[in-house]
Amino acid sequence: MSKGGASVPDEEWERFLKEAEAGSPGAPEEPSARARMVARRLQEEPGPPEGWRTYTPAQPRRRGKGWYAFGLVVAIVLLVTVAVAPGRIVGWFDGGEATDTTPLAAESERPSGPPAVGAADQQPTLDQPFSGSPAARWSDGAAGIHLPEARATGWMSKAEVGKALDRTRDFLVASGLDPAVLRGERPEKAMALINPHQSDVQDFLGKAFRAPDRENDPLLLFSRFRSADVRPAGDVVKTRGRVAFREGAKGAVEISTDVTYVYPVVRAAGGSDEVARTIVRREVVMSWDDPAKIVIEPGTFSLVSYKVDTTNGGCGTYTGYLTPKFLADRAASDGGDGPAVDPYDRSAPMEKQMGEAGDGTCGTATRS
Repeated sequence: MSKGGASVPDEEWERFLKEAEAGSPGAPEEPSARARMVARRLQEEPGPPEGWRTYTPAQPRRRGKGWYAFGLVVAIVLLVTVAVAPGRIVGWFDGGEATDTTPLAAESERPSGPPAVGAADQQPTLDQPFSGSPAARWSDGAAGIHLPEARATGWMSKAEVGKALDRTRDFLVASGLDPAVLRGERPEKAMALINPHQSDVQDFLGKAFRAPDRENDPLLLFSRFRSADVRPAGDVVKTRGRVAFREGAKGAVEISTDVTYVYPVVRAAGGSDEVARTIVRREVVMSWDDPAKIVIEPGTFSLVSYKVDTTNGGCGTYTGYLTPKFLADRAASDGGDGPAVDPYDRSAPMEKQMGEAGDGTCGTATRS
């Protein structure tokens, strides 16, 4: 529900975690304390939370999904797809709407299906790093992240919601598009937007950059490559995604983001011209809390949940960096042993696409 006479249909918000029960009035509380109440409720109920829209396609098993709890309501799903499905396509870089170069309109709602598969002989080059990919029609950088029109919601006025939406996009840019972060530097600008009083998240961030592992992996929130290994193929990252919001717990403005990033890279070694693409899709939910009810610094948000799905970014290697493979690497490896998935398919929430897999094995991408 929201102020100003506008409302969001229930089915639009089924992906959000169940809201915290309202506490008694009084002093603001720590966000992690609020989350622990919800964590207890979720533990008492079977199954993971539903996706934000109702969608029930045929469910292949997808590999590499893991759920982690940090005390706050954080449901992290990590799916890594690295290999090409043999026999289904010819070459790693096939697919995409190659015959149509018309830029796509902003994605204001979930698409009804995956992008069409195009010609199999269009491979990426340094001049055209998105050739043969649906991303060739996507927007560049922040332009591909669609923001909805602001309206008064929860404790915020229309203008304040507009500012929260802008800062949300600032976080997405700082975490997934900042050139310095992509080179492997710490995402200081992005982390500065996260509520410093959310101790669970701050502990996670500290461990993730100090000693990354499966449960404490900076790639869950940030895109980073090791500059000694790869460099960007050009200065463009293609994006496609959207942002939505509603009133959350204790009158907060809860903002949901779903964005896919496509990163073309080449080996850092001089003279290399083979282009590989790494694809990262993230769903991040954040709560812009009322400081009268939640302990929070002005201009920051509390994390509610985050999920990530990566293709050609590494599988089972928790170094804190995306590690794309090139042709020689893939020829020397066994590849993924999970079911085939399309990393450009945004027609279903990530939970629905991932199915029930949870054994940590690698899925198989049908295209890059």
